[in-house]
Amino acid sequence: MTAYLRKHILSPGSRKGFTLIEILATFVLIAVIIPVAMKGLSLSTNMAGNSKSKIEASALAETKLTELMLTGDWVNGEQSGDFGEDWPEYAWSAELVDWEDEDLMQQLTLQVNWNRSGLDRSVSLTTLIYSEDS
Repeated sequence: MTAYLRKHILSPGSRKGFTLIEILATFVLIAVIIPVAMKGLSLSTNMAGNSKSKIEASALAETKLTELMLTGDWVNGEQSGDFGEDWPEYAWSAELVDWEDEDLMQQLTLQVNWNRSGLDRSVSLTTLIYSEDS
């Protein structure tokens, strides 16, 4: 080692460790950052859960709407139900109305409802149906 290192860094009177002020400042900084970071994580986790529920509800709505169209059950007008044991938190309802004074067109709206975090949520899908029988 050079003489400078021995004299200034490794000398017996050189500073070793942190001062009390530096440690306290670090604790204050950590005390401010941790709650903000935890709130951010909480919000992102909640939003991810909401997104997952909305994606599931949209897929269920699309599947049920397709099922109603293929089976012809849409003709019965307003209907409702659930998705069974696989999706117990979701329920659906369908409504059939005439579309803008058209005799041959009807509007079928399927709504999927669920409750998340104490709030009622829903997703709706709508399609137009051409019916010669009307």
